[in-house]
Amino acid sequence: MTEKIEEKITKSEAEWKKQLTPEQYHVTREAGTECAFTGAHWNNHEPGVYHCVCCGAPLFDSQTKFNSGTGWPSFYKPTESGGVVEHRDTKFGMVRTEVRCAKCDAHLGHVFEDGPQPTGLRYCMNSAALDFRAAEKK
Repeated sequence: MTEKIEEKITKSEAEWKKQLTPEQYHVTREAGTECAFTGAHWNNHEPGVYHCVCCGAPLFDSQTKFNSGTGWPSFYKPTESGGVVEHRDTKFGMVRTEVRCAKCDAHLGHVFEDGPQPTGLRYCMNSAALDFRAAEKK
């Protein structure tokens, strides 16, 4: 079985700035962070899938979302499609694991080892990096 490798999306700074709001650009392209309890998705409980705001890749299913009490959307695992990659982040004098979109390299947030089972992980994401698409009602 051959694994399908998707082509990376690359755009100029000007192209990203034209496509994204200033907050989306700051978070996804400059590795910024939105203020806790201010993003559109931290308290969303609707069924659906969270996609990358930059390229539309599926990242997290609402079934893996949980209330972490942090004020940011939190998930215990990404989608099965491998939509995220992790990198060591040593900014601000601490060691964290940064989470980026595998397809366009957008900064999404960080992952921590204090989440619920079955993974024990907390993918703490920025709402500004996510585009929520509600599940179709049956």
